[in-house]
Amino acid sequence: MGDGDHPNKAPPAASAMNLPPGTYIIRVPNDQIICHPPPPNPNIQKRRTFAAASHPRHARRCCTCLRCFSFLLFLLLSPLIAVGVVYFVCDPNLPKFTVDRLSVDGFAFNSTSPLTVNPEFHVTVRAENPNNIIGFSYSAKRSFVTVSLESNTLCRGSLPSFYHGPRNVTVFKTALSGYEIRLSEPFWKSLMGLQGRKSVPITVDFGVPVRAGLGGMKSWTFEMKARCGLTVDKLGVDSRITSKICRVHLVNFFFFPPS
Repeated sequence: MGDGDHPNKAPPAASAMNLPPGTYIIRVPNDQIICHPPPPNPNIQKRRTFAAASHPRHARRCCTCLRCFSFLLFLLLSPLIAVGVVYFVCDPNLPKFTVDRLSVDGFAFNSTSPLTVNPEFHVTVRAENPNNIIGFSYSAKRSFVTVSLESNTLCRGSLPSFYHGPRNVTVFKTALSGYEIRLSEPFWKSLMGLQGRKSVPITVDFGVPVRAGLGGMKSWTFEMKARCGLTVDKLGVDSRITSKICRVHLVNFFFFPPS
């Protein structure tokens, strides 16, 4: 080291020797260099602030809607679930209605001309409840029974009110009457021919409001209908039923399978 050299003086950079004339190099100490990041974009910052502020409220709203939807779905499915449980546990079946006996009065078959008749039918009905724990309550109000022959209604009446307990068989009689029934000549001749062949087809229709009961619980009132297709040997007080087919179905109800 020469006498004129300063110990802290840095040697000139090699690249500075090749700079063109008039070029100046300014050196700044490293501890004095301060770097500032560029200012943020105001639009981006505003969107981020809005999203951060609104996200919790949006999440709460979604959770509330989901809970409300789940509650409404539960209310809608609860009756179906209850019906399904009762159906599989109780094994419900429709009651059975049949006509055991039939007595007829008011027809004068010795007449050969069309006439007006006042028929009376006394029908003995057998009702059977095959269920083990389900009972039925029948109401006479708005109930009906009709007897028809070849789509001609001859008389009508009603059913009595009664309770049909589980595994119970109830037999009752009902009286039906017709007033001033005018028979046409073709119908009267057809009826006399059926009477002579001892094969008179009769249709007996039932309709009754009923409520199903299980313990202390009862269903809403629905309508049960039954139809019995009978064949009797004659229309008289001692008529004998030679064949019968009876079917029962419910109106506006889905709890029981068809019978």
